[in-house]
Amino acid sequence: MQSVQNVNPKIISAADLPKRQSPHKATSPSGKDDLFDGTIFASSNFVTPPWKDDPFGTYLEEWESETNSIETDDDIEEPIDEQEIYDLISTIMDPEHPISLGELAVVSLPDISITPALPQNPSSPLRKVTVLVTPTITHCSLATVIGLGVRVRLEQSLPPRFRIEVKIKEGTHSTGEETNKQLADKERVAAAAENTALMSLIDKMLELCK
Repeated sequence: MQSVQNVNPKIISAADLPKRQSPHKATSPSGKDDLFDGTIFASSNFVTPPWKDDPFGTYLEEWESETNSIETDDDIEEPIDEQEIYDLISTIMDPEHPISLGELAVVSLPDISITPALPQNPSSPLRKVTVLVTPTITHCSLATVIGLGVRVRLEQSLPPRFRIEVKIKEGTHSTGEETNKQLADKERVAAAAENTALMSLIDKMLELCK
């Protein structure tokens, strides 16, 4: 059995990992949402909104209901950003340690980018996702496996309009250039996908992905 290459890796607390912030909502001193905050009614003691008994209110509610039911293109296809890509791959488990790639800083939010797949036609829906991987040690022999794990995870999760590029971050691995050639070689990646032992290891890495 192969010995662990990095026995004591640096680990980032899960609480310190980047997360999408939910929009702040103003609340009243009682803890309930203050509907009048920032308006002339902010300090009023209305039990119910003053327009609640408006005889025309039902027409307004029906109009709002109809408007909200109309789907736009943005509703149908919600944009995917770097945070969402990070959320997909940060929970992949390291092949050596029972720790996620996010906690090991093998993948990090600043090292993820989304760019037009066709630079000459930026309005095209095709996008390229680039993920830079930072191995925990410069001579890690499992760097290719980690890169493949990230690629498989994204290929399984993203729509077909996304092109995926996974690379070892420059200067972080002794054979990074060679590893990047392997990860970019479609024939090698396809051959790896047919390797039962390798895919079994990758499946294990993806077991706890959310």
